[in-house]
Amino acid sequence: MIEPESTAADIGVDHVVDDVIMRSREWFRRAQFEGGFWWAELESNATMDAEYVLLMHFLGKRDHAIWAGVAQDIRSYQRADGSWALYEGAPGDLSTTIECYFALKLTGDSGPHLERARDFILARGGVAKARVFTRVWLALCGEWSWHDLPAMPLELMLLPARAPISIYRFASWARATIVPLLILMNDRPVRPVPRSASLADLRASGPVPMEPRDRIDRVFFAIDAVLHQYHRLPWHPFRSRARKAAERWVLEHQEADGSWGGIQPPWVYSLMALSALGYAVDHPVMRKGIEGMHDRWMVRRPDGSVRIQACLSPVWDTALSLVSLLESGVEPGDPNVQGAARWLLEEEVRVPGDWRVWVPDVEPSGWSFEFENDLYPDIDDTALVLIGLHKAGALGEACRARAVAWMLAMQSDSGGWAAFDKNNTSRLPALIPFADFGEMIDPPSADVTAHVLEMLGELGFDRSHPAIEKALHYLYEQQEPEGSWFGRWGVNHIYGVGAVLPALAAVGEPIDNVCMRRAVRWLVERQNRDGGFGEGCESYVDVKARGRGPSTPSQTGWALLALCAAGRARSQAARRAVGYLLDTQREDGSWDEDAFTGCGFPGYAVGQQRGARIRQGRELSSGFMLRYHLYRNCFPLLALGRYRKALGGKGGIA
Repeated sequence: MIEPESTAADIGVDHVVDDVIMRSREWFRRAQFEGGFWWAELESNATMDAEYVLLMHFLGKRDHAIWAGVAQDIRSYQRADGSWALYEGAPGDLSTTIECYFALKLTGDSGPHLERARDFILARGGVAKARVFTRVWLALCGEWSWHDLPAMPLELMLLPARAPISIYRFASWARATIVPLLILMNDRPVRPVPRSASLADLRASGPVPMEPRDRIDRVFFAIDAVLHQYHRLPWHPFRSRARKAAERWVLEHQEADGSWGGIQPPWVYSLMALSALGYAVDHPVMRKGIEGMHDRWMVRRPDGSVRIQACLSPVWDTALSLVSLLESGVEPGDPNVQGAARWLLEEEVRVPGDWRVWVPDVEPSGWSFEFENDLYPDIDDTALVLIGLHKAGALGEACRARAVAWMLAMQSDSGGWAAFDKNNTSRLPALIPFADFGEMIDPPSADVTAHVLEMLGELGFDRSHPAIEKALHYLYEQQEPEGSWFGRWGVNHIYGVGAVLPALAAVGEPIDNVCMRRAVRWLVERQNRDGGFGEGCESYVDVKARGRGPSTPSQTGWALLALCAAGRARSQAARRAVGYLLDTQREDGSWDEDAFTGCGFPGYAVGQQRGARIRQGRELSSGFMLRYHLYRNCFPLLALGRYRKALGGKGGIA
């Protein structure tokens, strides 16, 4: 057995924790915005930059200054082999590289770095091997044939919600993206690029057909062929009605900040769909969408680079910061705490959204992830916000009753909770030939369910409540044989364990039960030599990578939260984890972390592990990974605060 390296934990951790917590608190006080919220960058990958350039080309809105800054950011993500990847440390991704190469050519860029990108693309089969969504972008710009894309009939808009395939069988993010895509794939608009930006040099072959693996795949591929023939018919009796329904849906789903769904994909496709329908760029809806994208969604850096975010996370950032401060010993009456609580109370969603299709008989409530997203409040944010408001003494009875009732109504039949919808579990959307970009549905997950369970425990509910009994049954069923839980929205099994064990403790489950012991053993076996914990995004596709990777502050925080919840705060593993956090804190009270430890949605390869069919012939997405720039500071403070409490301390170590 390798002896652990000496850390601060081995030389008297109890004398250092208070100072580390105090420095972290001060960092948060300085970082809070005047309105009471916290908000940090939500980093994804260069695809967001590239698709912004392609969008503005399609709309005829070229801005040389912005394009130059975006091009600079795209180049900053390029690898030595010429490729671009989906997250830090990932292998080069063909589709991402094609989009970045195309965008740079559109901005007028040239040089050896583009030659390396072209070599990478050609070596992997060229544009024919790209995912469907990348080839849609190419078709919009005249660089791919619409006829060589899977069919998506516009008449899908007319199917009732409970039909086997309808827009409401897709996850919220997929639904909001598919509706405008139905318009684009019906109208098939083309906005050609200059000859200098042509991708003729990337055509290593013609269209590459996907190969069905079984009878179900063959059925769907046959349906796709029929739909292509249907599109070529001169008469479509329901097409006009469906087109108007899709247009109306898009218009009704624009948010106050100009976005759609609070995320990038439906935003860009909705703007292009409306443009295809004849909406000019100076139309109020279009102007609102374009100006909104140029507002908070762009990160403008001192070096002149411009980064486009996939989403904004102020509600999640604020709730997480608020809970972290309160758990670290900050009093509920503190001005920073009360400022955050007031801001969060104002952000409650009080209008019905798409969730109402499946849950019609409950009063609207909940919190969304972003500044503006009234149609898609999410269960994860709502759970964390309620914990924060409760601990801050700011959760009024009416708000509490309304929000809890909404949360309980959103529980799926399995006992778990998903992010946005109830019982969104049909596997049919993943089988259509169009679906190769990632998860198409929003099934319950262990991490979201755990956060709801922890919230209910904080509010005084216990196992006698039927919803908690069902949720516990779901979580125990979801535990992996080796002891961990799959973390859908965080990387990955460390995130799952860090969410579930505090939830079990919050509702009074015995800390020495078999479930907790297995999870603790799994964690301890994966602790790194430096005392920290880490897990790479590759664990979504590689079982052996679960819980393995270089230590990070956020993931060490998750592990420490789990150990404290399981009654192991005085264990060597916990003290070593604390030592890692103490040793790595910066003088300004923050921590450094370059790793991507968040997940926008898992990719198709995760579905493969859980039973989905993978079609041969082209690249498939491995997920949309995120780097929350606030995670590196929130989770260490939260974990150290709970560690101190577990040892009997309040304002200091007991």
